Amino acid sequence: MVQKSKKPAASPGAVAPKRRGRPRAYQPEIALGKALDLFRKDGFAATSLDDLSAATGMNRPSLYGAFGDKRELYIKSYQRYRADAREAMIDIFRNELPIRERLQRIYAVALDIYLSGEAGPRGCFTVMTAASEAVSDPDIRAMVLEGFSELDKAFAACFRLAKEKGELPESADPVVLAQLASATIHTIAIRARARVPRRARPLPSSNRGKITRSGHCCATRRWKPATNRSWVLTAPGLGPASCACARCQWTAAA
Repeated sequence: MVQKSKKPAASPGAVAPKRRGRPRAYQPEIALGKALDLFRKDGFAATSLDDLSAATGMNRPSLYGAFGDKRELYIKSYQRYRADAREAMIDIFRNELPIRERLQRIYAVALDIYLSGEAGPRGCFTVMTAASEAVSDPDIRAMVLEGFSELDKAFAACFRLAKEKGELPESADPVVLAQLASATIHTIAIRARARVPRRARPLPSSNRGKITRSGHCCATRRWKPATNRSWVLTAPGLGPASCACARCQWTAAA
């Protein structure tokens, strides 16, 4: 009976054998970023698999193997966009800042995001492309609505805190103000994509839209812009306006 000879034990310093197969020739995060840029610029329908292959440097089988089909890659790109935008703004929403400074910082970051792009401003992924796909795709629609709700809630928390600290009048509705603030974000995205230039100078903050309160507002609820004042916002409940009635008790600060 012939016994099989035992293999000699590997020495401690021996080099492990190389793995078979071709090494991965791409980095998933970089490739996903390239796809995101392309979808954000051209949208879903106008972006072909050949375009994605050229942008990422991956052939079609590799794209399918790494990300799935075109729709799956689009959704993953949208998720990546939302994660990046959330990371860029989360500290501003979390830190306790005066409401005016907080809003200025949020909108400044939004402008940085929407005006970015080597080929020109790309606007917001949600507003410029995902909203169109949401009409026919329930999964994308759920993501879009989730994003809107998340932004509204974040703004509402800011306005609620500002109201508690006395920065806003008692009549201010944080939920309504949050929807206005979110709508401003979306408008900024559209204007950025249309290549409306960014202001060369920031708005002056000294005495800009400040108010003093001397009681509840009059019952007429008729409003007009304050005389000799330039307000950032003009809306009932915010205060940057004076009532048409002589008994109005909201006035612009000196």
